[in-house]
Amino acid sequence: MSEAELDTTEKLPSERKIITEIWPALLASALGLLPFTVLSTFLVPIADWAGAGYAEVGSLRGLAGVGAVLAGVGLAPLIGRITPGKIAAAALGLMGIAAVLGTFSGMAALAAFCLATGVANALLYPALSTAAADHFGTTPAAGRAATLVMTAQTLASTVGAPLLVLPAMFWGWQGNLIAIAIASIALIPALLRYGQGGGATSVPETSKTAARLGYVAAFRNLAAIPGARALLLVSFGRAGALMGHLAFLAPLYADKLQLSPSWFAFVWATSGGAFFLGHLLAGRMLNAEDSERRTRAVMALCLGTALLALFWVYLAPVLPLALAGTAVLSASHAVASAAVMTLLVGRCTQVRGTALSLNAAGMSLGLFLGTAASGAALAASGYLAAAVALGGFTLIALVAALSLRTTTSNKKLERSS
Repeated sequence: MSEAELDTTEKLPSERKIITEIWPALLASALGLLPFTVLSTFLVPIADWAGAGYAEVGSLRGLAGVGAVLAGVGLAPLIGRITPGKIAAAALGLMGIAAVLGTFSGMAALAAFCLATGVANALLYPALSTAAADHFGTTPAAGRAATLVMTAQTLASTVGAPLLVLPAMFWGWQGNLIAIAIASIALIPALLRYGQGGGATSVPETSKTAARLGYVAAFRNLAAIPGARALLLVSFGRAGALMGHLAFLAPLYADKLQLSPSWFAFVWATSGGAFFLGHLLAGRMLNAEDSERRTRAVMALCLGTALLALFWVYLAPVLPLALAGTAVLSASHAVASAAVMTLLVGRCTQVRGTALSLNAAGMSLGLFLGTAASGAALAASGYLAAAVALGGFTLIALVAALSLRTTTSNKKLERSS
């Protein structure tokens, strides 16, 4: 390792230091996923409450994807022009209102809940990631801070459902939504203070540059950044492949491996735990040396591994092999996701908010199309056809990852000088 690389490595603070600096963003990130966790976990009583069928209520989740894509694309430049902390605070306020709406009976109220929560999340996560990254400027800690925000979201998706079941025994699923609304409003002041900066390595200059950009100029600047469009395509394809796979993971294990719903919870925990650990460890590893070449190589390798693991899961003849494949698939996607975040944060310094907002919108679009494609293929020709459809999304991500090139050969030397 060169002297410049050693200097850059020494600039990466400890995990505890970064978490201490960005704790409001981590709490808000974990909180943002809980409304839909309530919907998924308590789908049966919620459907009975609304007087509708399970499939009908479950399909309302699609409104969140539509809202997330429209809000993510339409409002992307605002995350550069307005302080990210203010946008995150406003998104939390909207999410709190949506959570209260979800306690009202009827499909209209649930539809409003899903749509508003989708819009809130489309603003919340890019704003949180941008604020966390801006807190550390252009140092390697910026990419690590942004990946930690997504790691907190992953942790919430893994342990959220079990943690929500216990309080629901006392106050019902409506009580969970009210508690989420109260927590959202209570966290707003902390996000507003946090979003004002004040970190030792904050980057007001890049924020000022982004604020000066016009609405259309923000998109133009992003399009001009080498590799930005390819990275967004990686996110789209990767999200489509993984989320389309997870949408039908339960019936796959039930039909092919005769696994009961109660035992499937272990499979889900394994998948979520592997994604969480992969994202957590990869975020630290990829930012430790600030090497774009290494990050690109790891991303492409993991996407290739994910493609193989996908067919591994669908063709596995016994439960242990399928379970191992599920863990490898989730971990591979987690590392690829962390790599995309690291590269976007590093390359798109002046339009970070716009880039991360479009990244989230691309993942929402991938989720919608990946689920639709795998569902259609499954209905038409079975599980192997679904695997082929999802493999196509993975292949899109892999080709886009392989098209990336290093932006600046002297990047580390410039930072260390």
